[in-house]
Amino acid sequence: MVNPRFITLAAFVVAVAATRLLPHAPNFTPIAAMALFGGAHFANRPTAFALPLAAMLLSDLVIGLHAGMPFVYGAFAMIVGLGLLIRNRRTPLAIAGAALTGSIGFFLLTNFGTWLTGGLYPLTGGGLLAAYTAAIPYFAHTLTGDAFYTAVLFGGFALAQRVFPLLREEPAPAPAHG
Repeated sequence: MVNPRFITLAAFVVAVAATRLLPHAPNFTPIAAMALFGGAHFANRPTAFALPLAAMLLSDLVIGLHAGMPFVYGAFAMIVGLGLLIRNRRTPLAIAGAALTGSIGFFLLTNFGTWLTGGLYPLTGGGLLAAYTAAIPYFAHTLTGDAFYTAVLFGGFALAQRVFPLLREEPAPAPAHG
């Protein structure tokens, strides 16, 4: 039997991943929101990681592969983990906090990767500081993109659940008393 909730969640993830292919401001992308959403909504943990990562990989195959991908995908997996942490309490505050934490984590991990593998900065403390400093102007786009796409995904799916009750999660069965 086809699960409408799963199909709709997957469609949200794939549609958002496809927006990476459209013109956009640097770092104003849906990848962190997509990871957070996947972790918070997919019932199966492996699927929560695999589907957003696969959608990202497909878009990366179009955009292009690069040396920093292990750091990007590591940050992406960390954000899926944040989604898993909030899956049972998807309040606006928990979602916003997870999105902000994910943005900061993504900034720290990916710019560390740029410093380590990019050859742009000396492999010293000063070089690492220079890498982070040079990335600060892009961080505003990261924050606004993450906030925008998080609101679109979480808000859009919450609205869809109100309109289409079959998209709501089935409550977990109560433990049997014996």
